[in-house]
Amino acid sequence: MHLIHTSDWHLGHHLHGVNREYEHRRFLEWLMNTIEDQRADALLIAGDVFDSANPPAAAQALYYRFLAEARHRFPSLDLVVIGGNHDSASRLDAPKPLLRHFNIHVMGSVARTPQGQLDLDQLLVPLRNGDNDVAAWCAAVPFLRPADLPRMGQTENWLERGVGQVYGEVFAALEQRRQPGQALIATGHAYMTGGELSELSERKIQVGNQHALPVAIFPERASYTALGHLHKAQRVGGRDNVRYSGSPLPLSLDEAGYLHQVLLVSLDGERCREIKPLPVPRAVDIIRIPKGRGDKTLDEVLAELRELPERGADLPPEQYPFLEVTVFLPQPEPGLRKQIEEALADKAVRLLKIRTRYPKPTSTLADTAESIDLAQLEPEEVFARKYRSQFDDEPPKAMRQAFHELLEATLMER
Repeated sequence: MHLIHTSDWHLGHHLHGVNREYEHRRFLEWLMNTIEDQRADALLIAGDVFDSANPPAAAQALYYRFLAEARHRFPSLDLVVIGGNHDSASRLDAPKPLLRHFNIHVMGSVARTPQGQLDLDQLLVPLRNGDNDVAAWCAAVPFLRPADLPRMGQTENWLERGVGQVYGEVFAALEQRRQPGQALIATGHAYMTGGELSELSERKIQVGNQHALPVAIFPERASYTALGHLHKAQRVGGRDNVRYSGSPLPLSLDEAGYLHQVLLVSLDGERCREIKPLPVPRAVDIIRIPKGRGDKTLDEVLAELRELPERGADLPPEQYPFLEVTVFLPQPEPGLRKQIEEALADKAVRLLKIRTRYPKPTSTLADTAESIDLAQLEPEEVFARKYRSQFDDEPPKAMRQAFHELLEATLMER
């Protein structure tokens, strides 16, 4: 049996104000062809289908068009979609009765019976192989919010205990339903202990690193665990069969060097035989100038910009590469953006971000306000700039974690 694991599509995402619809459309076309090429029996989408709880109509159209085409082209394909922290659980769940009729299993929120018990008939999804035999059972558990967890009070490790209890009940029910030789597949959308963040494009799902979940909540007997939330593809806790697939598109310019992928999981009975990364072709490139050392002067940077390819009829604007420019300045340069834009007037690129570096720390952000457009900076970068301006050093890891806690708490209050 062959499964494809993907997550964190973030349909509707904008990168520094630029719509990503073209890139998402190209990815979904590639994914559709990959399902056919790999003869996949099931597709697992592990959360964050959308970038926000209220996605634009175009993003929703991409999602439903993909589901419809997948069902038309692959009548026997099992599709399992779980909600992530960016998704609106109710929005994903609204068409659930209709989609289930077409063997598309969507779990935006934790399903419960009228008595408040876990609705295991919805959370447990049988997966069939090419012979139409049930070859695996999937625990389709979406992102777990505090309201989804058993009441335990704000005691130490309440989150870990609550999540563990939900998964424990689901896995126990799976063991009762599956027959010998059938694989056990788990899903989850969570921040796991030891997971490596993409600092500028994602936030922790809970406040602080102390609420990261241990890999032990997924039993060793699980054949494969398909995770979503972190944008870097990675294994968890030293267990090769517990994986984040990562996002299929770079969600910040700092992800330019990532190998974005989906994962092809091959099962032999209960055994996970192989996990193969399938690199996602990049529909729009990311260019970062200067190339090589990062302390080039404005004149050197402008010279590199003038060497970029000219616009031509063979490349439509939606395919122009994204551009990030870093300039080393002896002092603030008020006309910096104008000079860069003039050098790019006829170039086939889209300027998204200008970074500036200085030989000496400045006392405050206000001192360099002339050359900084705060709207173009992520909160993480504003914090790092402020720290460097006062201490002439990079913020230590503990300080960054404290900053993430404050940022998440602020965003949760909005």
